[in-house]
Amino acid sequence: MKLSYEWLSKYLDLDGVEPKDLAEKIERTAVEVDSVTRLDYKLKKIVVGHTLEVTDHPDSDHLHVCQVDVGEDEPIQIVCGAPNIAADQDVIVALHGSRIKDNVKIKRSKMRGVKSNGMICALQEIGYPDNVVPKEFVDGIYVFPADSGVKPGDSVMEALGMDDDIIDTSVTPNRGDMFSMNGNAHEIAAILDQTANFDVAEIESSLQSETKLLDQIKIEINDEKDTPVYKMMGVEGVSIQESPFWLQTLLMKVGIRPINNVVDVTNYVMLKYGQPLHAYDLSSLKGKTISVNDAKEGSEFETLDGMKRELRSSDLMIMADNVPVGMAGIMGGLDSEVTNQTQNVVIEAAIFDPIKIRKAARYHNLHSEAAMRFERGIDYSALNQALKEAAILIAQFSDGRVLDGVVEGSSVKKSPQVVTVTLPRINKILGTSLSKVEVLDIFHRLDFETEFDDQEQTFTISVPVRRWDIHIEADILEEVARIFGYDNLPVTLPTGAPTVGQLTAKQKLIRASRNVLEGLGLTQAMSYGLTTIAKSARFVKDDHAQVKVNWPMTKDREALRMNLISGLLDDVAYNQARSVDNVALYEQGRVFYANGSGQPEEIEHIAGVISGSIQAKSWNEPEKLVSFFDIKGIVEQYLKNLALTGEITYTAVQDLDGMHPGRTAEVKLDGQIIGFLGQIHPLTAKEFKIKETYVFELNLTEIINAQKKLQHYSVISKYPAITRDVAMLISKDVTNEQILNVIRETKQANLVNVELFDVYAGEHLEDGMKSMAYQLTYQDINDTLQEDTVNQEFSKVIEQLKEQLDATIR
Repeated sequence: MKLSYEWLSKYLDLDGVEPKDLAEKIERTAVEVDSVTRLDYKLKKIVVGHTLEVTDHPDSDHLHVCQVDVGEDEPIQIVCGAPNIAADQDVIVALHGSRIKDNVKIKRSKMRGVKSNGMICALQEIGYPDNVVPKEFVDGIYVFPADSGVKPGDSVMEALGMDDDIIDTSVTPNRGDMFSMNGNAHEIAAILDQTANFDVAEIESSLQSETKLLDQIKIEINDEKDTPVYKMMGVEGVSIQESPFWLQTLLMKVGIRPINNVVDVTNYVMLKYGQPLHAYDLSSLKGKTISVNDAKEGSEFETLDGMKRELRSSDLMIMADNVPVGMAGIMGGLDSEVTNQTQNVVIEAAIFDPIKIRKAARYHNLHSEAAMRFERGIDYSALNQALKEAAILIAQFSDGRVLDGVVEGSSVKKSPQVVTVTLPRINKILGTSLSKVEVLDIFHRLDFETEFDDQEQTFTISVPVRRWDIHIEADILEEVARIFGYDNLPVTLPTGAPTVGQLTAKQKLIRASRNVLEGLGLTQAMSYGLTTIAKSARFVKDDHAQVKVNWPMTKDREALRMNLISGLLDDVAYNQARSVDNVALYEQGRVFYANGSGQPEEIEHIAGVISGSIQAKSWNEPEKLVSFFDIKGIVEQYLKNLALTGEITYTAVQDLDGMHPGRTAEVKLDGQIIGFLGQIHPLTAKEFKIKETYVFELNLTEIINAQKKLQHYSVISKYPAITRDVAMLISKDVTNEQILNVIRETKQANLVNVELFDVYAGEHLEDGMKSMAYQLTYQDINDTLQEDTVNQEFSKVIEQLKEQLDATIR
């Protein structure tokens, strides 16, 4: 909420308390402060001017030559192109040498041959955002109203209240009381140890009408759970016009656009009391019964913003003879709005079910100031005064009179919450040694009625209705700590036997995984856990159910991810769209599966992606593009470093969504699938707008739970190795994996490595055949190998290849 320092000064004595110091006190004690700003920051030499004469520019069809009185001895000439410029107006003038928004300097110049000694400004040009500028001045210059009291030469910053400091607070959901000036005044009074001065408005006899509102309208509330309080007051004989100048400037500097004297009053009272109000044209409701009911499923309703919205049965609606006239707590309807022809108004003050209001506001994307307050709670004790003051101000500003009586539909009363806490308990929890007098003083500053039992050392606190966030002892302890000052709480070291901190086995493996992949050239990336429904289901072979978000913030964040690759591909697309073609990333995180229990199943995964060149082009080396074997090599080395005792195998797979059917393999541990690797399908790559890309994704939870070697290093033999080469003619259907399995199964005692070094298929070979050549390395770590021993083992390999694979040794 935006707090006006000047407005706060009407409640409290802020002499000697600088705005930034006050903001720091609020942040240390109550809620976070986002900023402290002034609209006149870096503005200078901007004054009020009065247009004496306005003539058309001799060489332009839209420019005007203006003679403007700026409080100097002689008028100055300014060329202005605003469509609403006219003679006898009080306007904003930036003089020669002035600074306007964005520190732009204004100088004397010529516009199509005519001298211009300054600039006549719109509100946007001196720092006001578009959404707070009165609609009649959005596309032109600002003209001061007749009641502004300004004269030529006056400072515009002072006239518009731009010299006020605005403290922008970030109100947490539990402190809805601080969504009002009165609530903030109570809080700041406690912080500064002052008593806030609040004015109480009463209806003067000259403003009172003898006409009874009850004769013109009735209210029937059937469900007090949805609408615990609903009241109305009316004003007759109103004249819809601009609000007083002071009210317009106040609303603009706290971020609200002035509309007219009725709407502006409801906004002002909402800011002051935190009580949202809504004004209806009484002629559209006269003689009707007002009720609050659920909407009809699928029906349409046109709100004040001109949008037609399809309603749900859970939406709470204000009805007039069962015809919707407003979305409860969110926005009124177009058919009952206050217009320039309105003569009588009725003002609604209510409290609605905060859960229903929040759900409706989120579903319809209507996060109005009113909805924001209803969601966080409303002060029951301030509603009557807010409603009365709104009726009085509308009558004053519109030459109307307040109709007799308040029409009530429901009026649930709230009693002060009573909480007890002992003095020893306060001191034990806070680590303080506060006395009874000091604690009583804190409760007095908070304006909490308190009684103390000397015998039991117990405080009985009656919490005002305006502080609906306080219910239990812990809340009271927090209040004492806040007002006493967190910085004043004693600092102590923890007691007890110290423990040695260490990582769990799972944490160690995750950290080792990161180290390995970074050592292999990949950079860590972090993606959103929420993604689109389509991306969430990609790259998932098993039939897992998605976890969808009931109230997604955007269409891009509708479901929890079931894979990490989609997020990594988004990262690749982001980089390649910015000419970073060579990308190598990995991510370690969780994926989520629905399991029917309401709580999604969370599985640790690790994934990687490489795209572009694995080796850049240089003067002596050609460019080497990423291939399937690069991503497979990364996975092999990663799993080797983890020292899994089980057997790792790779099996071709052709039906994995999003993956190339001929360049994708499943990764298996002892026959169980733990992940996959391969090339992204060209169509999927085209969808993501990326180049040829290779990925892997592994179930890290399965890897964490798998058996591992405690010591997995190998002793380097000091004895020489012996190699044997074998080339064979074999069927094209036989894979490299099958050949390696045959070699391993021969139980070679001294075989330490098998490497494929040549593959040939083509001319001079029979159809359906290929030639493959391997080098087998033998070594003994304890002794020098004998030639006969190697020959015997090698002969067994040759025999098994012939017998099992029908290989012809060349």
